Amino acid sequence: MRHFGHIPAAARAGLFHREPCEFTAGSPARVLAPALGATLYSPATRPRLADDVMKQVGRGVVSMVLCLEDSIDDSEVAGAEDNLVRQFTDLHERGGEPPLLFIRVREPGQMADLVRRLGPAVRLLSGFVLPKFTEERGGAFMEALTAAENVCDQRLFAMPVLESPELLHLETRRETLAGIARTVDKYRDRVLALRLGVTDFCSAYGLRRTPDMTAYDVKIVAGVIADVVNVLGRSDGTGFTITGPVWEYFRLGERMFKPQLRRSPFMEQRAEELRTALIEHDLDGLLREIELDRANGLLGKTCIHPSHVLPVHALSVVSHEEFSDAQDILRPERGGGGVLRSAYTNKMNEVKPHRAWAERTLQRAEVFGVAKEDVGFVELLTAGLVK
Repeated sequence: MRHFGHIPAAARAGLFHREPCEFTAGSPARVLAPALGATLYSPATRPRLADDVMKQVGRGVVSMVLCLEDSIDDSEVAGAEDNLVRQFTDLHERGGEPPLLFIRVREPGQMADLVRRLGPAVRLLSGFVLPKFTEERGGAFMEALTAAENVCDQRLFAMPVLESPELLHLETRRETLAGIARTVDKYRDRVLALRLGVTDFCSAYGLRRTPDMTAYDVKIVAGVIADVVNVLGRSDGTGFTITGPVWEYFRLGERMFKPQLRRSPFMEQRAEELRTALIEHDLDGLLREIELDRANGLLGKTCIHPSHVLPVHALSVVSHEEFSDAQDILRPERGGGGVLRSAYTNKMNEVKPHRAWAERTLQRAEVFGVAKEDVGFVELLTAGLVK
């Protein structure tokens, strides 16, 4: 699989200076973590879940979470587990390559049990999403993950969700973060990414952001995100990939603005039409939040609607200017430091302070590609929408 792999090869060649790399569920964690992109969540109760999964592959989805936790009622758990086993078996029998698939469980004991029940279809499972992760709960979850790996004899990743009240409350945050850091460091080779449960953070104070506000406008939430990145997202080799929070609004469907994009042959008008369509359907806030995610050290995003996937991926592509700056900063002859003017002659690149940014940028470029010099967000988004 690869990002933008759902569009024709000729179209990709016209968009990318360097195309996104190919990867599989067996690729190294250093590739898979940034490649997660827009991780689409789906309740495990959906009766045609296998069809839904393969349909999303055609829309550019490369990672999905099938949820047994908050997205379903407590009374539905047993039926949802049975449905998961049936749907995984269906996918396995069809063949082909689904996206990276993770199961969000409620309790540690579910993992080994599900792995046993999946049988040969377990090869399609990339790992588990672990809710309300703290040091106390996390240790039990990670031990259960190890047990599940032993059952199926394959690598399984964990994606802990940081969403507990202890992490939110100021008086317990420091020790909670330290405990989480100890736990994920102990199991570093099995932790693919850390996910933020911002909806739970807001719930603790009876808050809900509106469509024109980002998570960063809710100061309590922004403070938690900053502290999580401070402790767990460092670029000194101790940090982890931390993904962006969920965007709750989804009135926009792809078909709602495809006709507008086909009408105009002029890119300036097409861009304005797209911008207007996005604002009218509540995605302007999403676009701003994606940009703020990256500015604050987050990569990828939790998504609950397919219409969010392409905007996340289009804004994750490395621009030609970013790529040029990163390459200049990381040239071997620059190892001693110094300052240089960017090739675009619009900024200062200071080699030592900007090195970690440049390394992360090239890591993102590997999985999302580098756009051609004259290609921007509009072209990337419309290429994915218009077939």
